[in-house]
Amino acid sequence: MHSAQPPLSAFGPGRHLQALDEQHHDPYQNDEKLSGPAVCEKCAAVYESGRWQWALPPADAVAVRCPACRRIADRLAAGYISISGNFAREHQEEIINLIRHAEIREKTEHPMQRIMSFRAEDGRLLIETTDVHLARGIGEALERAYKGDLTFHYNEAAHLLRLHWQR
Repeated sequence: MHSAQPPLSAFGPGRHLQALDEQHHDPYQNDEKLSGPAVCEKCAAVYESGRWQWALPPADAVAVRCPACRRIADRLAAGYISISGNFAREHQEEIINLIRHAEIREKTEHPMQRIMSFRAEDGRLLIETTDVHLARGIGEALERAYKGDLTFHYNEAAHLLRLHWQR
């Protein structure tokens, strides 16, 4: 069931990310819930009671590969973040720490939200994430902490978020 859309005036320029029902949008999420407990053979996240979590696997857990590990193996990110500008270059270490803390905070509660890659290229920081919500959370954390210009574009058909922050 989809929630009601907020009025268009609620979105600023370049902000087009809607509330997402991941079960219907993310091709890496199962269409149907797993029938019983499962454990990811790669990262040891546990699927139980309809969600992935960090826990000890039950004895009857089936070995599977979780959606985040499948994305990482396929090298197909859900979120792409680009960070640029003089301020970003001058405060790169501080910004990296903020991003790492945001990932740790999210990944603790939501094991499917992870950074896939993190690199510097042509004076920009480029980050790929396994989940659109983590990408958006990182962008909003940058904007809250340092202001700057945040723009993003969500492609619903591909379940893909491209975000750019600069200052």
